[in-house]
Amino acid sequence: MNLEEYRLELAKVAYKTDPACKSIKEALNFSPGIKALSAHFIAHELYLSGDYYAATKISMDARKETGIEIHPGATIGRRNYIDHGMGVVIGETAIIGDDNLIYHQVTLGGTGLEKNVKRHPTIGNHVMLGSGSTILGDIKIGDYAKIGAGAVVIEDVPAYATAVGIPAKIIMKRH
Repeated sequence: MNLEEYRLELAKVAYKTDPACKSIKEALNFSPGIKALSAHFIAHELYLSGDYYAATKISMDARKETGIEIHPGATIGRRNYIDHGMGVVIGETAIIGDDNLIYHQVTLGGTGLEKNVKRHPTIGNHVMLGSGSTILGDIKIGDYAKIGAGAVVIEDVPAYATAVGIPAKIIMKRH
């Protein structure tokens, strides 16, 4: 998949997901999430090729423009939507699956200062990360899980579960 195909796929998701989005053209031109994920698409390829400086430059330029910071080392799947986006931080060893919804001020952060180890969360598929939620460390958020606004998650959340609070507790598990 090339960048233009990726951007169009993201725009279709934005149009379908966001009731405030009036057209695919609007999504392509004004969505900070699409801009940040598009920059990450390029930066991640540079990062994987070992051009860390160029990858970081693209990442930091996107951060300045969108308020969304995605480390070029993060692995991000397809059809993810970052709604509003301001204040989103996605760390270097984070892994994000497909078809997720990420609201503003979400942090996928690391714990510890070790290098060359997995320090950030793994997010499954079809996950909703509520506004201001913080997911810390090498933990897993299962498919179809929901993380409530403001939750601080420091332990795995199973598939189909809803987690809320500080620290987050499972309040509901479907299936």
